Amino acid sequence: MTFDLVANDPHTEARAGVVHTAHGAIETPIFMPVGTAGTVKAVQQRDLKNDVQAQIILGNTYHLYLRPGLDVLRQAGGLHKFNGWDRPILTDSGGYQVYSLSGTRKIKEEGVKFRSHIDGSQHLFSPEGVMDIQRTIGADIIMAFDECTPWPCEYDYAARSLDMTHRWLKRCIQRFDSTEGHYGYQQTLFPIVQGSTFKDLRVKSAEFIAEQGREGNAIGGLSVGEPADMMYEMTELVCDILPKDKPRYLMGVGTPANILENIALGVDMFDCVMPTRNARNGMLFTTQGIMNVTNRKWETDFEPIDAELGGYVSTFYSRSYVRHLFQSKEMLGPQIASVHNLTFYLWLVKQARQQILAGTFREWKEKMVKQVMTRL
Repeated sequence: MTFDLVANDPHTEARAGVVHTAHGAIETPIFMPVGTAGTVKAVQQRDLKNDVQAQIILGNTYHLYLRPGLDVLRQAGGLHKFNGWDRPILTDSGGYQVYSLSGTRKIKEEGVKFRSHIDGSQHLFSPEGVMDIQRTIGADIIMAFDECTPWPCEYDYAARSLDMTHRWLKRCIQRFDSTEGHYGYQQTLFPIVQGSTFKDLRVKSAEFIAEQGREGNAIGGLSVGEPADMMYEMTELVCDILPKDKPRYLMGVGTPANILENIALGVDMFDCVMPTRNARNGMLFTTQGIMNVTNRKWETDFEPIDAELGGYVSTFYSRSYVRHLFQSKEMLGPQIASVHNLTFYLWLVKQARQQILAGTFREWKEKMVKQVMTRL
């Protein structure tokens, strides 16, 4: 994987670049739809390409390992062949899922023992094992195995967890560098900066991650409940340390405003379940603001969901009709809403890129943060 830095905004730390992978190029800044179990929920691959115009999607190591399982993925020729997505894929290492399974897992130096949420069976994720699993899944970009600390947490816990995450990273790198991909193309390993919301720990971790010299770097352990200002403070601190010639990926973020503010701090890549999860509850993100399409006020609004956005579903279906689908509990409602929200997120980062290239990002960002978070 290589990264070309194309432009820097003159008034912020925002950048425009291109990430080159075995399955194609990714123009940054970019938002990556989350396809946890090998699918972006309720969205077909054709719609991801044609309407959403996604350039890269995510899969999740924990979920894919449990179901369909590594034997099926190996026989299929990897996740790209299995789900029919021929563009880049990134896999999360499962560290966040382990964090969220706090009642059924034990963290030790060797790795994490956990019980499957499907059948209660017991499993071990070690740094080496997670590298092997992600080799089998076949993602273009794979993540190091880390512990995502909760917020808030005690300083001593965060410090111990960080040291273990760094030791795990060394083991991930050793295993990754001593193995080859299964399907004839190169994969790339991203380390993850941790350290909760403690400045000295974030600095320590960012410096350690930068020293590893990998092709890209991630920032984890944010967007887990901490105030947005704290997230921005930690992101700014870390981005000042991580190398400028490598892409920076802020994991699990976030709202449209979060994305714009973090682009301004120097982040290149984002993912979040928000656009699809909120879509399934009738919350639509639009170029004018946020719409709860289940509200009575949209009952006789026959305007398109978002005429300015473009894309098939956003301009073809009316707000009234989509509200009717949700009221009737028709599956098509969440499907339309999911495609629409992802189309909006990809539109937003594309607009940000154009503004960076034009040198007008800061002024545009200040206006857009307010506009896209307005409640309609």
